[in-house]
Amino acid sequence: MTRTPYGAAPPAQPSLRKSLGVVDGVAIAASSTAATTSIGIGLGVTAGVVGLHLPAIMLLAFLPILGIAGAYSRLNRVEPNAGNGYVWVGRSLTPWLGFLVGWVNIVATVAFLAYTTAVTGSAVLQLAGEAGLHRVAGLALDPGSTAQTTAVGLVVLIAVTVTAVTGVRTAARLQSGLLVFEYVVLLGFCGYGIVTGPHPFRLSWFDPFAIPSASALAQGLLLSVFCYWGFEAAFSVNEEVRDARDASRAGITTLVTMLALFLLGSVAFQRVLSQPELAGHGAQGLAYFGDRLASQPLAALPLVALMFSAVASLQAGVIPTARAMFAMSRDRTLGTVWAKVSPRYGTPAAGTLLIGGLAAAVAALSLVIPRLSDMILATVNAVGIVVSLSYALTALAAAARFRGLLRQDWRQGIRAVVLPALSALALLGLGGYLGWSFYTSTDHLALRADNGWFLLLMPTLMVASGFVAAAWAKWVRRSPYFRTGHGTDADAPQLLATPS
Repeated sequence: MTRTPYGAAPPAQPSLRKSLGVVDGVAIAASSTAATTSIGIGLGVTAGVVGLHLPAIMLLAFLPILGIAGAYSRLNRVEPNAGNGYVWVGRSLTPWLGFLVGWVNIVATVAFLAYTTAVTGSAVLQLAGEAGLHRVAGLALDPGSTAQTTAVGLVVLIAVTVTAVTGVRTAARLQSGLLVFEYVVLLGFCGYGIVTGPHPFRLSWFDPFAIPSASALAQGLLLSVFCYWGFEAAFSVNEEVRDARDASRAGITTLVTMLALFLLGSVAFQRVLSQPELAGHGAQGLAYFGDRLASQPLAALPLVALMFSAVASLQAGVIPTARAMFAMSRDRTLGTVWAKVSPRYGTPAAGTLLIGGLAAAVAALSLVIPRLSDMILATVNAVGIVVSLSYALTALAAAARFRGLLRQDWRQGIRAVVLPALSALALLGLGGYLGWSFYTSTDHLALRADNGWFLLLMPTLMVASGFVAAAWAKWVRRSPYFRTGHGTDADAPQLLATPS
């Protein structure tokens, strides 16, 4: 790798081609958030922790996330960059924490892609069962098997990775079509469930004080943060958005839409299913919900929507991660391969393919947890903790960067400084408390989703590996980012590429 002298300005780097509007940004962010997958699987996992208080926990988690979204929006208006949190935190706080934000988002997304790969495979196997296909070459198909679901999901992961290489515009068009189908099915079944469900509606569902314990509240909130995670994907493609304000509109629009869908889904699920049914069906939760409301073939529609949501979120996960690594590579905090832009498609093609390969490798490693439901719980807990850390640091960066507004305009100061800071402190406090509860819950390590040390080990390794990678970037790669904290200018010269 060619190096410039330490501290010297990096050479001009290529930028990505601007071609997206606000609707495209919403499609990418909504697909990354994957409301159908979160409702179909995440609600059951969360119900196992907080009981029949899903609406309360979704509303409560929305408050700090709204403060985080405001921080992203304001930072994006003054400095649009594919690296977003990595760039903003590095500049406003310290390059070490900035690099950590970029790193944990990458590893969390790779873990998420591995998890979604298995979810996609599970949905395909469930659909095969609904169609009457229960055995292949003498093998009984099991949608609860991590091995089988991962094998099927890897085929889909390869396909969506190749599609992502051809350009964000192509991916956004595909995701828009999938989203329309998903939301029509989701709204139809959830609306019907709310009207006809056998369990009475209760206001206690919205009471956060009725949640069983403080540790259940903390874990439920971080699981809900995982459900909202992905709205910021609109900001990671903002160098390809024609107007930086469109990325902000797309992110906020997506977040508010997710809140409405999560409230609708949580009320519908609790009207139709009992608490044991909610908590006990895991990756098959949405299929079970559909079976309770309709007969075949209509009952299979929620399962088809879940499969579409998982496919879209796979693709939406690959896209922003490759672009975050593109931004980090421009600063030489990562290797040069991540900054190679395809002259044909104008996308970081090599990085996109590598992300898909890493996700496939992690998906294969997840086979050490044989039950799909255990793998999902372990992954969701780990990602929830590290994403909360990333969000909190980005919000603190916004508070530090705009703190002067407190003296100039107190109303603007409250929105730009106080609310992000309070949101950051809330998420850091939740993560710390949950980590401590995991640590004190057992006295030994076991590779099980109910083992606290194992649940704590995963996010700890994610964060620790970030500091190791940062040390390598600073002292081996001699990245100028660690001297200034400034990321590569988003207005760098455009790459001359001929559209295909």
